[in-house]
Amino acid sequence: MMSADPLICSDGQVRRRLDIAEFLQARRAHLQPADVGLSPGVRRRTKGLRREEVALLAGVSVSWYTWLEQGRQVNVSVDVLDSLARALRLDAVEHAHLLGLAGHYNRWPLGGAPDHDGNEVPAAVLRVLDALDPCPAYLLGPRWDLLARNEAHRRLYPSLDDLRAEDRNLVHIVFTRPEVRAVIDGWEDEARRILSQFRADTVPHRDDPEVVALVARLHQESDEFAEWWPRHDVAGFDPHRRSFVHPQAGPLLFELSQLVPAASPDLRIVALVGLPGDDSVQRLTTLTHPTGSVSYDPGRE
Repeated sequence: MMSADPLICSDGQVRRRLDIAEFLQARRAHLQPADVGLSPGVRRRTKGLRREEVALLAGVSVSWYTWLEQGRQVNVSVDVLDSLARALRLDAVEHAHLLGLAGHYNRWPLGGAPDHDGNEVPAAVLRVLDALDPCPAYLLGPRWDLLARNEAHRRLYPSLDDLRAEDRNLVHIVFTRPEVRAVIDGWEDEARRILSQFRADTVPHRDDPEVVALVARLHQESDEFAEWWPRHDVAGFDPHRRSFVHPQAGPLLFELSQLVPAASPDLRIVALVGLPGDDSVQRLTTLTHPTGSVSYDPGRE
């Protein structure tokens, strides 16, 4: 196993500064001089852009940018972060991620930092999950805890009913449950996608003790997580197709869509919808499960 995440420390502000530092370093390493219109020069040993090149492109001093990448306590305005985002060619999700790390939630895609823990599930949301059946659907909290799921999703992943409360987190499930890995066709690509979305989505909760403990735990329990987490990849949710190899229903194909309840913007409903001409939903429906309604775990509140 790789060592635990170096960003995990007792001081939340220090952790955030180190998050910003490592994110900038990772994005800088992904760029070549030609990507930003610079000459590569000679005897180049730096992977990606040099710090002085980023500083030049962003219009800041080299020493100030160096301090920022070293995790020192420096003042960072939104304007400077915007300049760094342009210099590093960040996409919209990466740009929002950088702003969120710096605490500028007024520019957060959801319109602000969450003001509650988001784990209380309104009855109307549970009814939506139930109405989506026979398409599998589940509900995520702001820390990606698996709060509820409908009967179709229970047929897709029956073993999740037996999870302990502390294990009911989507990232933990995907990276540590062998039966889940076996069912997802192309697990590595999907796991990388899920991890990058989790990292982008949970920025407001990066200092939350539950998130800190989850990240530390996954470093110990998953070699892939320990390898991929330091890369600081972030991505937003995009509708896409996911295929499964179910031990009873056989090959299944769904399109994933995400719904955000208007009154609970910290929650996410993820629906696996059948495709025209495909019988995956019908074949999954033929499987039986002990119950016939939405499974809600109040232990996650």
